Amino acid sequence: MEVILLERVSKLGQMGEVVTVKDGYARNYLLPQKKAMRANDANRAAFAAQKAQLEARNLETRKEAEALAATLDGQQFVIIRSASDAGALYGSVTTRDAAEAAKSSGVTVDRQQVELLRPIKELGLHSVRVVLHPEVSVAITLNVARSAEEAELQASGKTIQELAAEEEAAAEFEIAELFDDIGGAQMDDEGDAGDNAAN
Repeated sequence: MEVILLERVSKLGQMGEVVTVKDGYARNYLLPQKKAMRANDANRAAFAAQKAQLEARNLETRKEAEALAATLDGQQFVIIRSASDAGALYGSVTTRDAAEAAKSSGVTVDRQQVELLRPIKELGLHSVRVVLHPEVSVAITLNVARSAEEAELQASGKTIQELAAEEEAAAEFEIAELFDDIGGAQMDDEGDAGDNAAN
């Protein structure tokens, strides 16, 4: 099916271009979302008449998106989730979770604007792209952690594996010190018993 694009569509074309797409893609996405209209003579004439108005509206929404992008770009949002000791999440972080995290920080982002390249299924810092306008996108970071304290540590650059290794090393050190103390006390007891036997 041939359609006229009413805005820039990623990997398809710019506003005003006539492109050929699969019927299902046009009927289920482009036409209902008002991103395109069928390419027939009546619509071509209507688009030519509306072109200046569409371009002005596109420019206005792009300026709004750029203003939002300036505040959103590079921000980090914390998402608290349950996870195993190895750092694997029980479930995954979705686009809805990312949009809600941004909203709780005062930035309104629709979940359809969030692009996850792959599902987020482990703790850590994850870079996510937010498409605010067909011509404006920014990168944000999702800090997925089990607690706010863990999120702060991750933000400072430590991974969950490093934290677990540090905790394990500290526990082993405490155990070693405990055995050293017990061994020293036992040697003192043996020394006292030897002194008593000599008397």
